[in-house]
Amino acid sequence: MDVASIGADRIQAMMAQLKAAAVKPAGPAVAPVGTEAPAAKVNFADALKSSLEGVSAAQTKASAMGKAFSMGDDSVSLSDVMIAMQKSSINFQATVQVRNKLVSAYHEIMNMQV
Repeated sequence: MDVASIGADRIQAMMAQLKAAAVKPAGPAVAPVGTEAPAAKVNFADALKSSLEGVSAAQTKASAMGKAFSMGDDSVSLSDVMIAMQKSSINFQATVQVRNKLVSAYHEIMNMQV
């Protein structure tokens, strides 16, 4: 890229973009150290149950969309059906991987010598 070929207006546009990016907050606001609220306790069983319910809902939605598309519903497009099916598949695969890790951790704990 030849620097001489960049016009002044292009440089001004780049500077404006950089200034706009610098003004934007980079992330969530950080609270002062002394005023942090204690973290809410999360029950593992509840988190697992809600995750499984989410996977089930995604699979149900994908199945319903697939049925609607196959019955000729014009409000459902093939791309929406395929995306919903892929999302439910990825959710299910992630759930299976979590289950595998839990089973592996359980076996490791059970094989520990006391």
